[in-house]
Amino acid sequence: MYLQLFVIAVLPGIALALAAYLTDRFDREPLSLLGKVFLFGALSVIPTALVEGILSRFNIFIGVIGIAYTAFIVAGFTEELIKRFVVMKFAFKNPAFNEKLDGIIYAVFASLGFATAENIIYVVFRFATNPYVGLSRGIFSVPAHMLFAVTMGYYLSLSKFCIYPKLSRVYYRKALTVPLVLHGIFDFILMYGNGFVFLVFFPFIIYLWVANLRKLNIYYKDSKERSSNLD
Repeated sequence: MYLQLFVIAVLPGIALALAAYLTDRFDREPLSLLGKVFLFGALSVIPTALVEGILSRFNIFIGVIGIAYTAFIVAGFTEELIKRFVVMKFAFKNPAFNEKLDGIIYAVFASLGFATAENIIYVVFRFATNPYVGLSRGIFSVPAHMLFAVTMGYYLSLSKFCIYPKLSRVYYRKALTVPLVLHGIFDFILMYGNGFVFLVFFPFIIYLWVANLRKLNIYYKDSKERSSNLD
């Protein structure tokens, strides 16, 4: 039973990581580095849980404000900050990070490592008696982490390859603030649970896919052009 739940928990993250790896067709990243980023992304659930626990104690608000605090500050801010730290620590200055698409790939691997570990906690341990948790998280939550990461990686690459220091810092901040807002909106809708608010959930999911696939496509074309110029 636990083995089956474990497979359900890890399969979405592994599948999406493989898809990201195959997308990077023209200058693939070292598997050892990708594995390290994924692993430390997974391990980052530990400090994340500690920080979230501390921040939750300061939630003195009630109602909508309390939900927003949890969604945007406790979850969104903490998780995106720590995932960005993993990318900065292990990949950002690595020579293998040599084109814009790489920012997305490394951010996705860090986020999917985090999402996979988080999924194991929810699916295998917290809600082991509810089979629908694994299904819903595999369809929505794990892909959402990947989509937030596409936005993060998009801005991290703009920051890394920008020749203007001031603008580079702007992009670096956006690599946290923009995915933080997207993450917060996603969590707020689910936490609020009101039927009217939930009506915007599926349009928001569609927006996440369309907007981030567009970002991914921009860097994919950049990678393809770069590869052609090197041939």
